[in-house]
Amino acid sequence: MKKNVIKIASGQGFWGDLLSAPLTQVSKGDIDYLMLDYLAEVTMSILQKQKMKNPEAGYAKDLIQTCEDVLPFIKQKGIKLITNGGGVNPEAAMEAVFGIAKKLGITGLKIGIVTGDNILMNIDGLIQNGNSMNNMETGQPISEVKHKLLSANVYFGALPIVEALKAGAHIVITGRTTDTGLTLAPMIYEFGWSFSDWDKLAAGTVAGHINECGAQASGGNFLGDWESLPDMANVGFPIIEAYDDGSFIVTKHEGTGGAVTRETVSEQLMYEIGNPAEYITPDCIADFTSIKLEDEGNNRVKVYGITGQPATDFYKVSASYSDGYVAFSSLTYCAPDAYKKAQFADSILRKRLEQLGLQFDEIRTEYIGMNACHGPIAKVIEPNEVMMRIGVRSRDYASVERFGKEIAPLILTGPPSVTGFAGGRPKPSDVVAYFPALLKKDTVSHLVSVKSI
Repeated sequence: MKKNVIKIASGQGFWGDLLSAPLTQVSKGDIDYLMLDYLAEVTMSILQKQKMKNPEAGYAKDLIQTCEDVLPFIKQKGIKLITNGGGVNPEAAMEAVFGIAKKLGITGLKIGIVTGDNILMNIDGLIQNGNSMNNMETGQPISEVKHKLLSANVYFGALPIVEALKAGAHIVITGRTTDTGLTLAPMIYEFGWSFSDWDKLAAGTVAGHINECGAQASGGNFLGDWESLPDMANVGFPIIEAYDDGSFIVTKHEGTGGAVTRETVSEQLMYEIGNPAEYITPDCIADFTSIKLEDEGNNRVKVYGITGQPATDFYKVSASYSDGYVAFSSLTYCAPDAYKKAQFADSILRKRLEQLGLQFDEIRTEYIGMNACHGPIAKVIEPNEVMMRIGVRSRDYASVERFGKEIAPLILTGPPSVTGFAGGRPKPSDVVAYFPALLKKDTVSHLVSVKSI
């Protein structure tokens, strides 16, 4: 039977988010769906590296522990779980979740996976077929960096998740799906929305944007009166109470900490926004300037009036490639004249690096405790201590490696009152560069498969 209202709970805003949040969402009240968002642009390259070393890796390992916590509630309450935690290996993630289900004695579980987003092995063919996939920021064609690519994934939207739900999946595990699609998909599925009803798709997209960053919509990272927020140690993650007309309520479980207010929701709405009138996803274009908010009190904010436009003919491609090496190190100087000492140490180090003839694309120094966050607009103060944190980036491995051997000597050959030498000689690590591009939707296809135990 078609529903008129469903509750979609946010359980993770990124890989590494609060591990107790999913269990709280399924155990502290009634919900219909649990949404777990694990992926970011850099995450894909990390997962791809892991899979290259181990064919059974390449997904968010936190997902498995979370499933051990929540599967009993999912089974008992009939909650459906949707996550992009499959990363670059949804198949392995599915098998790992099945392993947890068997361990817990849970049967009758259907898991759907979405694949096809990973185009890393298809780059040559796509280029040969006329898809230049130019960098959206620089115009550089992907062919110039294809030999250095670490990952390349298209952003699918809600459609394949809806297909998996229609096939009876209790859990849907995807690769690189849009964050918003994880919340939009259940609304399309439960309410029977058309994939051309742009206003409703836009409404679900806005709901997904509010849900995608976890507790940022319920008091976390709040720039307003953050000191007044209650019980942040037990902050409640947001829940979208969605209605079939496209309106929805942002709320959280009763008895959890934090707050859902017009202000907290507004801040999340502005997160990572370019042109607010054209928030582009694979599903639609949402007009954030049309959003209306109404604070109903008691941690309930109504969102309505949202309009949308037709989707574009393109998928966004999130690619990454290796672009040299990087290393960081730090020393801490204490008062008096902590800032002057740190600056003097930086000048000595830079002169020595220059005399050695080392090649760097960039050298960056931050003075933590003084101006690392606000740079030149920071207030001039007399701090008790300042950490000089310096990093270098280069395509020359030897230069980066030698940089790491020039920090410790400053302890006895630089300014006084120094402590806090971080971690010995820093080892160079790969620089991962981001490469965003566009790809015609008709050049790539998703695949949905559902298995059960």
